[in-house]
Amino acid sequence: MLLSFRFANYRSFQAEQQLNLLPVYDSDYPGSDQLVEPVPVVAIFGPNASGKSNLIDAFTYMCNFVGRSDREVEPGLELSRLAIKRRSFKLDPVVAGEPSSFVVDLLLQGVRYTYGFILNDSAVLEEWLYSYPKRRRRVVFQRHSDDFVFGEESGQSSITEITGIVAPTALLLSVVARFGRFDSREASEGFDETYKLMHSVYSWLYLGLARPPATRSAPFAPLAKRWIRDPRKRVIITDLLRAADVGLRDVELRQPDQVSELELSFSHYGAAENVWLDIEDESSGTIRLLELAARAVAAIDEGGIFLVDEIDASLHPLLTAKIIGLFQSKTVNRNGSQLIFTSHDPTLLGMLDGQEVLRRDEIWFVEKASDGSSHLYPLTEFKPRRQGENRVRRYLNGSYGAIPELSMELFRSALVSREQGYVAE
Repeated sequence: MLLSFRFANYRSFQAEQQLNLLPVYDSDYPGSDQLVEPVPVVAIFGPNASGKSNLIDAFTYMCNFVGRSDREVEPGLELSRLAIKRRSFKLDPVVAGEPSSFVVDLLLQGVRYTYGFILNDSAVLEEWLYSYPKRRRRVVFQRHSDDFVFGEESGQSSITEITGIVAPTALLLSVVARFGRFDSREASEGFDETYKLMHSVYSWLYLGLARPPATRSAPFAPLAKRWIRDPRKRVIITDLLRAADVGLRDVELRQPDQVSELELSFSHYGAAENVWLDIEDESSGTIRLLELAARAVAAIDEGGIFLVDEIDASLHPLLTAKIIGLFQSKTVNRNGSQLIFTSHDPTLLGMLDGQEVLRRDEIWFVEKASDGSSHLYPLTEFKPRRQGENRVRRYLNGSYGAIPELSMELFRSALVSREQGYVAE
């Protein structure tokens, strides 16, 4: 599970920012004597172009770089031609040339880990991994450029031999995951613990990341078919679709006439009681809900983190709240999966169906400063009351910041100028 994410000099974010997922208020979690697990949901609000999507992208960039950094290096390529694709803060030329940093704190099988790296356009400058068994820091490895130092308990691992093939633009974590092996001397003693530890961190970051595709052309249907075949996932998905009140009765895999493969079919109430429609006949809102529901259920079953930019797009707030509720429910979310999403919908800050959609420590904001840099901060900075505080009204009134500054005078001037232009023509 993700405990925190820190990053600096990425897109609209200049200074280091931290998204902290540790619970703040004991009273919001009745029945928990010791809070060691992070919150299951983080919601990020803010105006257009404030940096919400860039925060999602920053985490995605880190995870993808962990998974692919070693694959960008081709055999025989000159070191002078190596480069790292990153998107630094461009509004200040000085900052744009400075390094970017990415750090996560994770809780895996009851043990805390801290992993991070610093890079510029040409090389990985630093990389490190610490574990905290029994709450004491243990150095797994530390890297400064091409100099690797292993902790006392990791120094005997065969992993140390891999450092010689790590390119300047690649992460050690990526190379170990791809090329790490065990020799016969270690086989009798079981797995190499250092390799096992590093692979767990790699797997969570790269393989445990779930995110809806950015384009509608993404091959969603094959994935949906697999999820619909699972009885438990199918029940949750169809229940969410029924809750949307789109006239849907069921979702099945059926074999259309003259088609060899099974295809998604949607049963609707109609004049003939049971009308089957193809996926092409469904509305964009239904498809959006189907996609989010299916990916959310898959993330919950497999564990990991689910990132959604603008979760409320094409969805009613009640449906968004139901998806959020899947991750907040310990009965459903038994593997500690987490949901991080951005939204423009202020109703998610309040009550729906008589229940609070988001807890106080699950709400964050992003806004831009006068120099164009984005800043991330939590609702808890304002010491909100648990009950009796109208967060929707306070947010829309600007009490929390992170709202657009609209100038009606500029709108009027633009309209007047446009109308005068039509007259002149």
